[in-house]
Amino acid sequence: MRRADPPRPEELDPIERVSRDELMALQLERLRWTLSHAYENVPFYRHKFDSAGVRPSDCKDLGDLAKLPFTTKQDLRDHYPFGMFAVPRERVVRIHASSGTTGQPTVVGYTRRDIDVWADVMARSIRASGGRPGDIVHVAYGYGLFTGGLGAHYGAERLGCTVVPVSGGMTPRQVRLITDFRPDIVMVTPSYLLAMLDEFEAQGLDPRASSLRIGICGAEPWTERMREEIEDRFDLHAVDIYGLSEVIGPGVANECVESKDGLHVWEDHFYPETVDPFTGMPADAGELVLTSLTKEGMPVIRYRTRDLTRLLPGTARPAFRRMEKVTGRTDDLIILRGVNVFPTQIEELVLRTPGLSPHFQLRLTRPERLDVMTVEVEARPGFEGRSEAAAALRKAVKDTVGVRVEVEVVDPETLERSVGKLKRVIDMRQR
Repeated sequence: MRRADPPRPEELDPIERVSRDELMALQLERLRWTLSHAYENVPFYRHKFDSAGVRPSDCKDLGDLAKLPFTTKQDLRDHYPFGMFAVPRERVVRIHASSGTTGQPTVVGYTRRDIDVWADVMARSIRASGGRPGDIVHVAYGYGLFTGGLGAHYGAERLGCTVVPVSGGMTPRQVRLITDFRPDIVMVTPSYLLAMLDEFEAQGLDPRASSLRIGICGAEPWTERMREEIEDRFDLHAVDIYGLSEVIGPGVANECVESKDGLHVWEDHFYPETVDPFTGMPADAGELVLTSLTKEGMPVIRYRTRDLTRLLPGTARPAFRRMEKVTGRTDDLIILRGVNVFPTQIEELVLRTPGLSPHFQLRLTRPERLDVMTVEVEARPGFEGRSEAAAALRKAVKDTVGVRVEVEVVDPETLERSVGKLKRVIDMRQR
Protein backbone atom coordinates (compact mmCIF):
# COMPACT_ATOMS: atom_id res chain seq x y z
CA MET A 1 0.00 0.00 0.00
CA ARG A 2 1.18 3.53 -0.75
CA ARG A 3 2.79 5.60 1.95
CA ALA A 4 0.63 7.86 4.10
CA ASP A 5 2.96 8.95 6.86
CA PRO A 6 1.51 10.04 10.23
CA PRO A 7 2.27 13.60 11.29
CA ARG A 8 5.44 14.26 13.25
CA PRO A 9 4.93 15.48 16.86
CA GLU A 10 5.87 19.04 15.93
CA GLU A 11 3.15 19.06 13.25
CA LEU A 12 0.34 18.36 15.74
CA ASP A 13 -1.80 21.02 17.37
CA PRO A 14 -0.48 21.75 20.87
CA ILE A 15 -3.69 20.32 22.38
CA GLU A 16 -3.01 16.97 20.69
CA ARG A 17 0.13 16.59 22.83
CA VAL A 18 -1.36 17.28 26.28
CA SER A 19 -2.04 14.75 29.02
CA ARG A 20 -5.50 13.34 29.70
CA ASP A 21 -5.71 15.32 32.95
CA GLU A 22 -4.88 18.58 31.16
CA LEU A 23 -7.50 17.87 28.53
CA MET A 24 -10.18 17.10 31.13
CA ALA A 25 -9.45 20.35 32.96
CA LEU A 26 -9.97 22.26 29.71
CA GLN A 27 -13.17 20.31 29.01
CA LEU A 28 -14.65 21.24 32.38
CA GLU A 29 -13.85 24.91 31.87
CA ARG A 30 -15.43 24.90 28.44
CA LEU A 31 -18.42 22.82 29.54
CA ARG A 32 -19.28 25.32 32.29
CA TRP A 33 -19.14 28.15 29.74
CA THR A 34 -21.35 26.23 27.31
CA LEU A 35 -23.99 25.44 29.90
CA SER A 36 -24.19 29.07 31.00
CA HIS A 37 -24.22 30.31 27.41
CA ALA A 38 -27.07 27.97 26.47
CA TYR A 39 -29.10 28.65 29.64
CA GLU A 40 -28.85 32.41 29.29
CA ASN A 41 -29.50 32.65 25.56
CA VAL A 42 -31.67 29.71 24.44
CA PRO A 43 -35.19 29.60 25.97
CA PHE A 44 -35.44 25.88 25.13
CA TYR A 45 -32.44 25.05 27.33
CA ARG A 46 -33.52 27.37 30.11
CA HIS A 47 -36.91 25.62 30.23
CA LYS A 48 -35.28 22.17 30.02
CA PHE A 49 -32.87 22.89 32.87
CA ASP A 50 -35.53 24.49 35.04
CA SER A 51 -37.90 21.59 34.50
CA ALA A 52 -35.17 19.13 35.49
CA GLY A 53 -34.27 21.19 38.56
CA VAL A 54 -30.68 21.81 37.49
CA ARG A 55 -28.61 24.94 36.91
CA PRO A 56 -25.34 25.46 35.03
CA SER A 57 -23.67 26.15 38.39
CA ASP A 58 -24.51 22.57 39.47
CA CYS A 59 -21.81 21.28 37.11
CA LYS A 60 -18.83 20.77 39.44
CA ASP A 61 -17.12 18.04 37.42
CA LEU A 62 -17.54 16.28 34.09
CA GLY A 63 -19.60 13.51 35.67
CA ASP A 64 -22.31 16.02 36.52
CA LEU A 65 -23.15 16.31 32.82
CA ALA A 66 -25.14 13.06 33.15
CA LYS A 67 -27.64 14.89 35.40
CA LEU A 68 -28.72 17.13 32.52
CA PRO A 69 -31.56 16.32 30.08
CA PHE A 70 -30.95 15.12 26.53
CA THR A 71 -31.45 17.08 23.32
CA THR A 72 -33.02 15.23 20.38
CA LYS A 73 -33.46 15.81 16.68
CA GLN A 74 -37.16 16.38 17.35
CA ASP A 75 -36.27 19.25 19.69
CA LEU A 76 -34.41 20.91 16.83
CA ARG A 77 -37.32 20.33 14.46
CA ASP A 78 -39.79 21.75 16.98
CA HIS A 79 -37.79 24.99 17.10
CA TYR A 80 -37.39 25.36 13.33
CA PRO A 81 -35.91 27.48 11.94
CA PHE A 82 -33.86 29.63 14.34
CA GLY A 83 -35.23 28.83 17.79
CA MET A 84 -32.06 27.01 18.96
CA PHE A 85 -29.69 29.87 18.13
CA ALA A 86 -27.79 31.30 21.11
CA VAL A 87 -26.71 34.53 19.39
CA PRO A 88 -28.64 37.22 17.48
CA ARG A 89 -29.34 36.09 13.93
CA GLU A 90 -27.15 38.93 12.65
CA ARG A 91 -24.09 37.23 14.18
CA VAL A 92 -24.78 34.00 12.27
CA VAL A 93 -22.55 34.01 9.19
CA ARG A 94 -23.70 30.69 7.72
CA ILE A 95 -26.69 28.37 7.91
CA HIS A 96 -26.74 24.66 7.09
CA ALA A 97 -29.72 22.30 7.24
CA SER A 98 -30.65 18.66 6.80
CA SER A 99 -32.57 17.55 3.73
CA GLY A 100 -35.85 17.26 5.62
CA THR A 101 -36.82 14.14 3.65
CA THR A 102 -37.98 12.39 6.86
CA GLY A 103 -39.58 15.42 8.52
CA GLN A 104 -38.95 19.07 9.30
CA PRO A 105 -35.36 20.01 8.42
CA THR A 106 -32.91 20.61 11.26
CA VAL A 107 -31.20 23.97 10.96
CA VAL A 108 -27.72 24.83 12.26
CA GLY A 109 -26.21 28.32 12.57
CA TYR A 110 -22.52 29.23 12.77
CA THR A 111 -20.76 32.37 13.97
CA ARG A 112 -17.47 33.41 12.41
CA ARG A 113 -15.63 31.76 15.31
CA ASP A 114 -17.64 28.55 14.83
CA ILE A 115 -16.55 28.43 11.17
CA ASP A 116 -12.92 28.89 12.25
CA VAL A 117 -13.20 26.05 14.81
CA TRP A 118 -14.81 23.82 12.18
CA ALA A 119 -12.00 24.52 9.73
CA ASP A 120 -9.45 23.77 12.46
CA VAL A 121 -10.90 20.37 13.42
CA MET A 122 -11.30 19.43 9.76
CA ALA A 123 -7.68 20.37 9.07
CA ARG A 124 -6.68 18.27 12.08
CA SER A 125 -8.73 15.37 10.72
CA ILE A 126 -7.16 15.54 7.26
CA ARG A 127 -3.69 15.68 8.81
CA ALA A 128 -4.51 12.70 11.05
CA SER A 129 -5.54 10.84 7.87
CA GLY A 130 -2.08 11.42 6.40
CA GLY A 131 -2.74 14.65 4.50
CA ARG A 132 -0.14 17.41 4.32
CA PRO A 133 0.05 21.04 3.15
CA GLY A 134 0.39 21.09 -0.62
CA ASP A 135 -1.67 17.95 -1.21
CA ILE A 136 -4.44 18.13 -3.80
CA VAL A 137 -7.81 17.22 -2.25
CA HIS A 138 -10.68 16.06 -4.47
CA VAL A 139 -13.88 16.84 -2.54
CA ALA A 140 -16.76 14.64 -3.74
CA TYR A 141 -19.05 15.35 -0.80
CA GLY A 142 -22.13 17.35 -1.74
CA TYR A 143 -21.97 21.13 -1.47
CA GLY A 144 -24.88 23.32 -0.37
CA LEU A 145 -26.97 22.93 2.77
CA PHE A 146 -25.34 19.53 3.44
CA THR A 147 -22.31 20.14 5.68
CA GLY A 148 -19.97 17.65 4.01
CA GLY A 149 -18.67 19.60 1.02
CA LEU A 150 -17.99 22.97 2.62
CA GLY A 151 -16.68 21.36 5.82
CA ALA A 152 -14.11 19.36 3.86
CA HIS A 153 -13.33 22.36 1.65
CA TYR A 154 -12.56 24.83 4.44
CA GLY A 155 -10.57 22.23 6.40
CA ALA A 156 -8.39 21.33 3.43
CA GLU A 157 -7.72 24.99 2.72
CA ARG A 158 -6.91 25.59 6.40
CA LEU A 159 -4.32 22.80 6.25
CA GLY A 160 -2.75 24.40 3.17
CA CYS A 161 -4.02 21.96 0.55
CA THR A 162 -5.21 22.62 -3.00
CA VAL A 163 -8.96 21.92 -3.20
CA VAL A 164 -10.85 20.56 -6.20
CA PRO A 165 -14.51 21.29 -5.25
CA VAL A 166 -16.22 18.70 -7.46
CA SER A 167 -19.24 17.85 -5.26
CA GLY A 168 -21.20 14.66 -5.96
CA GLY A 169 -22.59 13.18 -9.16
CA MET A 170 -21.40 12.98 -12.78
CA THR A 171 -19.21 9.98 -11.95
CA PRO A 172 -17.45 9.78 -15.36
CA ARG A 173 -16.37 13.39 -14.85
CA GLN A 174 -15.12 12.57 -11.35
CA VAL A 175 -12.86 9.86 -12.79
CA ARG A 176 -11.60 12.14 -15.55
CA LEU A 177 -10.69 14.88 -13.08
CA ILE A 178 -8.89 12.42 -10.80
CA THR A 179 -6.98 11.13 -13.83
CA ASP A 180 -6.12 14.61 -15.10
CA PHE A 181 -5.55 16.58 -11.88
CA ARG A 182 -3.84 13.71 -10.00
CA PRO A 183 -5.12 14.49 -6.47
CA ASP A 184 -3.54 12.89 -3.41
CA ILE A 185 -6.73 12.67 -1.34
CA VAL A 186 -10.40 12.03 -2.08
CA MET A 187 -13.08 12.97 0.47
CA VAL A 188 -16.30 11.07 -0.25
CA THR A 189 -18.92 8.70 1.14
CA PRO A 190 -17.65 5.09 1.06
CA SER A 191 -20.55 3.90 -1.11
CA TYR A 192 -19.86 6.59 -3.71
CA LEU A 193 -16.15 5.74 -3.69
CA LEU A 194 -17.18 2.21 -4.70
CA ALA A 195 -19.19 3.72 -7.55
CA MET A 196 -16.05 5.62 -8.63
CA LEU A 197 -14.10 2.37 -8.57
CA ASP A 198 -16.63 0.77 -10.89
CA GLU A 199 -16.39 3.75 -13.23
CA PHE A 200 -12.60 3.54 -13.36
CA GLU A 201 -12.88 -0.07 -14.46
CA ALA A 202 -15.72 0.67 -16.89
CA GLN A 203 -13.43 3.19 -18.61
CA GLY A 204 -10.65 0.60 -18.83
CA LEU A 205 -8.55 2.39 -16.20
CA ASP A 206 -6.68 0.69 -13.36
CA PRO A 207 -7.75 2.39 -10.11
CA ARG A 208 -4.57 1.15 -8.45
CA ALA A 209 -2.59 3.27 -10.90
CA SER A 210 -4.40 6.47 -9.89
CA SER A 211 -2.64 9.20 -7.92
CA LEU A 212 -4.83 8.75 -4.84
CA ARG A 213 -3.02 7.88 -1.61
CA ILE A 214 -5.81 8.52 0.90
CA GLY A 215 -9.59 8.22 0.92
CA ILE A 216 -11.33 10.04 3.78
CA CYS A 217 -14.74 8.40 3.98
CA GLY A 218 -17.73 9.30 6.12
CA ALA A 219 -21.41 10.32 6.31
CA GLU A 220 -22.67 6.71 6.48
CA PRO A 221 -21.86 3.51 8.40
CA TRP A 222 -19.37 1.20 6.68
CA THR A 223 -17.62 -1.98 7.67
CA GLU A 224 -14.04 -3.22 7.83
CA ARG A 225 -14.85 -5.48 4.88
CA MET A 226 -15.76 -2.43 2.81
CA ARG A 227 -12.52 -0.74 3.90
CA GLU A 228 -10.59 -3.81 2.69
CA GLU A 229 -12.44 -3.73 -0.65
CA ILE A 230 -11.63 -0.05 -1.20
CA GLU A 231 -8.02 -0.29 -0.09
CA ASP A 232 -7.31 -3.38 -2.20
CA ARG A 233 -8.92 -2.11 -5.40
CA PHE A 234 -7.57 1.46 -5.11
CA ASP A 235 -4.23 0.80 -3.33
CA LEU A 236 -4.84 3.65 -0.90
CA HIS A 237 -5.49 4.17 2.81
CA ALA A 238 -9.23 4.39 3.54
CA VAL A 239 -9.72 6.39 6.74
CA ASP A 240 -12.95 7.00 8.63
CA ILE A 241 -14.23 10.49 9.50
CA TYR A 242 -17.27 11.20 11.68
CA GLY A 243 -19.56 14.14 12.26
CA LEU A 244 -23.11 15.35 12.04
CA SER A 245 -24.56 18.70 11.13
CA GLU A 246 -26.42 19.16 14.42
CA VAL A 247 -23.09 19.17 16.29
CA ILE A 248 -20.94 20.94 13.67
CA GLY A 249 -20.60 18.74 10.57
CA PRO A 250 -17.75 16.39 9.64
CA GLY A 251 -14.67 16.68 11.84
CA VAL A 252 -16.06 15.64 15.23
CA ALA A 253 -13.78 12.58 15.16
CA ASN A 254 -11.30 10.97 12.79
CA GLU A 255 -9.14 7.90 12.47
CA CYS A 256 -5.36 8.25 12.55
CA VAL A 257 -3.73 6.67 9.52
CA GLU A 258 -0.98 5.05 11.57
CA SER A 259 -3.43 2.98 13.63
CA LYS A 260 -6.85 2.89 11.88
CA ASP A 261 -8.25 1.47 15.12
CA GLY A 262 -11.21 3.75 15.70
CA LEU A 263 -11.92 7.46 15.50
CA HIS A 264 -10.27 9.80 17.98
CA VAL A 265 -12.90 12.28 19.17
CA TRP A 266 -11.58 15.85 19.20
CA GLU A 267 -12.60 16.21 22.81
CA ASP A 268 -11.35 19.75 23.24
CA HIS A 269 -14.46 20.75 21.26
CA PHE A 270 -16.92 17.82 21.63
CA TYR A 271 -17.60 15.79 24.78
CA PRO A 272 -18.77 12.19 24.10
CA GLU A 273 -20.87 9.79 26.18
CA THR A 274 -22.51 6.46 25.36
CA VAL A 275 -25.91 5.52 26.76
CA ASP A 276 -28.32 2.62 26.49
CA PRO A 277 -30.54 3.66 23.54
CA PHE A 278 -33.68 2.42 25.32
CA THR A 279 -33.14 3.59 28.92
CA GLY A 280 -30.81 6.55 28.39
CA MET A 281 -28.58 5.31 31.21
CA PRO A 282 -24.75 5.33 30.84
CA ALA A 283 -23.45 2.23 29.04
CA ASP A 284 -20.05 0.98 27.86
CA ALA A 285 -21.44 0.57 24.36
CA GLY A 286 -24.59 2.14 22.98
CA GLU A 287 -25.90 5.35 21.49
CA LEU A 288 -23.38 8.17 21.13
CA VAL A 289 -24.33 11.39 22.92
CA LEU A 290 -22.38 14.58 22.17
CA THR A 291 -22.09 17.95 23.89
CA SER A 292 -20.43 20.86 22.10
CA LEU A 293 -17.87 22.70 24.23
CA THR A 294 -17.00 25.77 22.12
CA LYS A 295 -19.95 26.47 19.79
CA GLU A 296 -21.32 29.99 19.98
CA GLY A 297 -24.08 30.05 17.37
CA MET A 298 -25.93 26.88 18.34
CA PRO A 299 -24.56 24.91 21.28
CA VAL A 300 -25.96 21.40 21.76
CA ILE A 301 -26.09 19.69 25.15
CA ARG A 302 -26.27 15.91 25.41
CA TYR A 303 -27.43 15.53 21.82
CA ARG A 304 -28.62 12.00 21.04
CA THR A 305 -26.96 11.17 17.73
CA ARG A 306 -28.73 7.79 17.24
CA ASP A 307 -25.35 6.37 16.15
CA LEU A 308 -24.25 3.16 17.88
CA THR A 309 -20.64 2.80 19.00
CA ARG A 310 -18.32 2.25 21.97
CA LEU A 311 -15.79 4.58 23.61
CA LEU A 312 -12.22 3.34 24.15
CA PRO A 313 -8.96 4.84 25.48
CA GLY A 314 -6.84 6.85 23.05
CA THR A 315 -3.93 5.31 21.14
CA ALA A 316 -2.32 7.47 18.44
CA ARG A 317 -3.56 10.54 20.36
CA PRO A 318 -3.40 9.20 23.93
CA ALA A 319 -5.36 12.02 25.61
CA PHE A 320 -8.34 11.70 23.23
CA ARG A 321 -10.79 8.82 23.56
CA ARG A 322 -11.64 6.76 20.51
CA MET A 323 -15.05 5.75 19.24
CA GLU A 324 -15.37 2.46 17.40
CA LYS A 325 -16.53 2.58 13.79
CA VAL A 326 -20.28 3.24 13.88
CA THR A 327 -22.04 -0.09 13.44
CA GLY A 328 -25.45 1.36 12.70
CA ARG A 329 -28.08 3.81 13.87
CA THR A 330 -30.99 3.26 16.17
CA ASP A 331 -33.29 4.37 13.32
CA ASP A 332 -31.56 1.91 10.91
CA LEU A 333 -32.53 -1.02 13.10
CA ILE A 334 -34.77 -3.53 11.31
CA ILE A 335 -36.78 -5.83 13.54
CA LEU A 336 -37.51 -8.80 11.33
CA ARG A 337 -39.73 -11.43 12.91
CA GLY A 338 -38.38 -10.53 16.34
CA VAL A 339 -34.69 -10.42 15.31
CA ASN A 340 -32.66 -7.18 15.35
CA VAL A 341 -30.87 -6.63 12.02
CA PHE A 342 -28.57 -3.78 10.97
CA PRO A 343 -27.64 -3.18 7.30
CA THR A 344 -23.94 -3.28 8.22
CA GLN A 345 -24.35 -6.90 9.33
CA ILE A 346 -25.63 -7.80 5.89
CA GLU A 347 -22.89 -5.77 4.21
CA GLU A 348 -20.22 -7.74 6.07
CA LEU A 349 -21.70 -11.03 4.86
CA VAL A 350 -22.18 -9.83 1.27
CA LEU A 351 -18.52 -8.88 1.06
CA ARG A 352 -17.49 -12.28 2.40
CA THR A 353 -19.42 -14.12 -0.31
CA PRO A 354 -17.35 -14.85 -3.44
CA GLY A 355 -18.79 -13.45 -6.63
CA LEU A 356 -20.96 -10.78 -4.99
CA SER A 357 -20.21 -7.06 -5.28
CA PRO A 358 -20.59 -4.49 -2.49
CA HIS A 359 -23.65 -3.01 -4.20
CA PHE A 360 -26.83 -4.21 -2.50
CA GLN A 361 -30.17 -3.06 -1.10
CA LEU A 362 -32.55 -4.50 1.46
CA ARG A 363 -36.20 -4.61 0.38
CA LEU A 364 -38.82 -5.04 3.09
CA THR A 365 -42.24 -6.35 2.12
CA ARG A 366 -45.27 -7.87 3.87
CA PRO A 367 -46.93 -10.18 1.32
CA GLU A 368 -49.12 -11.78 3.98
CA ARG A 369 -48.86 -11.52 7.78
CA LEU A 370 -45.09 -11.80 8.17
CA ASP A 371 -42.38 -9.37 7.09
CA VAL A 372 -39.97 -10.53 4.41
CA MET A 373 -36.54 -9.04 3.73
CA THR A 374 -34.99 -9.53 0.31
CA VAL A 375 -31.30 -8.84 -0.21
CA GLU A 376 -30.91 -7.60 -3.78
CA VAL A 377 -27.20 -7.72 -4.62
CA GLU A 378 -25.20 -7.30 -7.80
CA ALA A 379 -22.92 -10.04 -9.09
CA ARG A 380 -19.36 -9.10 -9.89
CA PRO A 381 -18.69 -8.77 -13.65
CA GLY A 382 -18.24 -12.14 -15.31
CA PHE A 383 -19.44 -14.17 -12.33
CA GLU A 384 -21.70 -17.07 -13.32
CA GLY A 385 -22.41 -18.97 -10.07
CA ARG A 386 -25.29 -16.75 -8.99
CA SER A 387 -27.59 -19.41 -7.54
CA GLU A 388 -24.73 -20.86 -5.46
CA ALA A 389 -23.78 -17.39 -4.20
CA ALA A 390 -27.42 -16.62 -3.30
CA ALA A 391 -27.66 -19.88 -1.35
CA ALA A 392 -24.37 -19.16 0.42
CA LEU A 393 -25.50 -15.67 1.45
CA ARG A 394 -28.89 -16.94 2.68
CA LYS A 395 -27.12 -19.52 4.84
CA ALA A 396 -24.59 -16.98 6.16
CA VAL A 397 -27.36 -14.58 7.22
CA LYS A 398 -29.32 -17.38 8.89
CA ASP A 399 -26.24 -18.72 10.71
CA THR A 400 -24.82 -15.33 11.72
CA VAL A 401 -27.81 -13.03 12.22
CA GLY A 402 -30.38 -15.69 13.00
CA VAL A 403 -33.09 -14.78 10.50
CA ARG A 404 -34.13 -16.12 7.11
CA VAL A 405 -33.95 -13.74 4.15
CA GLU A 406 -34.52 -13.98 0.41
CA VAL A 407 -31.58 -13.24 -1.90
CA GLU A 408 -31.73 -12.03 -5.48
CA VAL A 409 -28.42 -11.79 -7.37
CA VAL A 410 -28.81 -9.32 -10.22
CA ASP A 411 -26.65 -8.11 -13.11
CA PRO A 412 -23.83 -5.61 -12.53
CA GLU A 413 -24.87 -1.95 -12.79
CA THR A 414 -28.51 -2.84 -11.98
CA LEU A 415 -28.91 -0.99 -8.69
CA GLU A 416 -29.02 2.78 -8.49
CA ARG A 417 -25.71 4.32 -7.42
CA SER A 418 -25.66 6.80 -4.58
CA VAL A 419 -23.86 10.13 -5.00
CA GLY A 420 -24.36 11.04 -1.35
CA LYS A 421 -25.60 9.13 1.65
CA LEU A 422 -26.63 5.66 0.56
CA LYS A 423 -30.20 4.46 1.09
CA ARG A 424 -29.74 0.78 1.93
CA VAL A 425 -33.29 -0.06 3.06
CA ILE A 426 -36.35 0.19 0.82
CA ASP A 427 -39.42 -0.30 3.03
CA MET A 428 -42.39 -1.31 0.87
CA ARG A 429 -44.56 -2.63 3.70
CA GLN A 430 -46.85 0.42 3.78
CA ARG A 431 -47.24 0.76 0.00
